Amino acid sequence: MVSETKKEFAPNPYNPFTWITGDPKIGRGTWIGAFTLIDGLGGLTIGEGVNVSSGAQILSHSTSKRCVSQRRVDIEKAPTVVGDHVFIGSNAVILMGSTIGHHSVIGAGAVVLENSVIPPYSLVVGVPGRVVRNIKAESEKW
Repeated sequence: MVSETKKEFAPNPYNPFTWITGDPKIGRGTWIGAFTLIDGLGGLTIGEGVNVSSGAQILSHSTSKRCVSQRRVDIEKAPTVVGDHVFIGSNAVILMGSTIGHHSVIGAGAVVLENSVIPPYSLVVGVPGRVVRNIKAESEKW
């Protein structure tokens, strides 16, 4: 049964324990850890040099309204964009329609709400995720 399931999905060039759906565009040099969900069903672009830590989820669709409406509403989809050189911490969740600016850090366990726009060089923490500071000056020192 496991071998039949593997035939349904394209080969995963990242961690073998990563689940990739749809056809996301993933940039050069991106690293994706184990037990992550990369959902390209609604359109997903991940830039170059991104690190996605274990257990993170990047979503481009939602079935919540479909479920609550007893399937009267279709599955919602919205493109999600992660800029270049973004770090996404363990168990962070980026919900559909969000845009994460380049050189940002999404802290472990943070939840970036639907349709959020995170500016470049942001440090995002918490539930819901909020920008706590700009890290441009720090990153230039690194």
